[in-house]
Amino acid sequence: MTMTSNPRTYGEVDGFIDMLLAACEDKAMRDTLEILLSQPDEVRRGMVHRLLDHCRGREAPKKLVEAIGCLLDDAVAEKAYEVIYHCSRDPR
Repeated sequence: MTMTSNPRTYGEVDGFIDMLLAACEDKAMRDTLEILLSQPDEVRRGMVHRLLDHCRGREAPKKLVEAIGCLLDDAVAEKAYEVIYHCSRDPR
């Protein structure tokens, strides 16, 4: 069985990159993600699982669900926090 449709890295999840770019442009979204990503890993993972359940229950776009799912990975969440932190400090 081959899984050619699965991305090899989180950087290949279009929705994840789009989510980070949107957070850099939208202060409310950035603030929400900062709160989520600043939580201890176990707390963040629990919050992400609940958010995923909520999104699936509301039939959110698959791209969004995949993007949020990336935040279950501790290293990815840490890097996302760095990206969001830096773009919030970027004087545009």
